Amino acid sequence: MKNSRSILRLVTLSMLIALGVVISPILRVEGMCPMAHFINIVCSVFLGPWYSLLCAALIGIIRMTTMAIPPIALTGAVFGAFLSGVFYRLSKGKILCAVLGEIIGTGLIGAVASYPVMTFLWGKEGLSWMFYVPSFICGTLIGGSIAYVFLRKFAANGLLTQIQAKLGSRIFHDRSSILSDSVSIAALGAILFVVIRIAAGLFRPDAPVWDILAYAAPVLSVTAGVIFYIVKRVKHGKNS
Repeated sequence: MKNSRSILRLVTLSMLIALGVVISPILRVEGMCPMAHFINIVCSVFLGPWYSLLCAALIGIIRMTTMAIPPIALTGAVFGAFLSGVFYRLSKGKILCAVLGEIIGTGLIGAVASYPVMTFLWGKEGLSWMFYVPSFICGTLIGGSIAYVFLRKFAANGLLTQIQAKLGSRIFHDRSSILSDSVSIAALGAILFVVIRIAAGLFRPDAPVWDILAYAAPVLSVTAGVIFYIVKRVKHGKNS
C-alpha cells in the first residue's frame, strides 16, 4: 500500500509538471505567468509544500532550458509554491489560505528576489526592487482565482478529500460557507479574463472591445460576489 501511494504521488507530480510546462505559455508576459501559479496551488493542496516546491522548481528549470525563459521562472514560482502548501496546512485546509500563500510568496518575496537575480545574473538594466511586484501580484491573483474555483468545486463534491486520501496526503475538510461561495463568484472573473484574452488572440486582438470585456469581467464578478455576500448575510441575520 505504501509503495503504491508513493508511485501514485510521483505519477501525479509528473503529470502536474508536464501540465505546468504545457499551459505556462498561456497569457505569459515577462513577470506574469498566471497558469504556473494555478499549478503551484493545486500541487500544494494535493501533495503538500515540499512536493509543490519540487514541482515549481522542475517546471522552472524545464522552461528555462527549453523555452529560453529568464531565471524569474524559478524566483517567480518556488517561494509561492512552498508558502502555498505551508499556509494550507497551517490553516488546516483552507483553500483561500493556499491562494494567499502563493500571492505572498510570489507576489512579494519572489518579486523582490527577482531583482538581484535579473540584474546581476541576467544583466538586465533599469530595474528596481519593486519592479516585478505589480505584475507578479497580478499573475498570482489571476492564477490563484482559477485555482480557487477549481479546488472549491472539488471540495464541494468530496473529490478533494478522496484525492488526498489516495495520495496519502493530509486530509482536510474545507466546507462551503457564505464567504467561500462569495469568493468563488468573485474569482470567476479571472477565468472569464483568461477566456476573453484567449478569444481576443484567436480572433481580433486589436479590437478595443476585447480589452473592455476582459477588464470588465473581473469587476462585474467581484461586484456580484460582494452583493451575494451582503444579501446572504442579511438573510442569515434575519433567520437567526
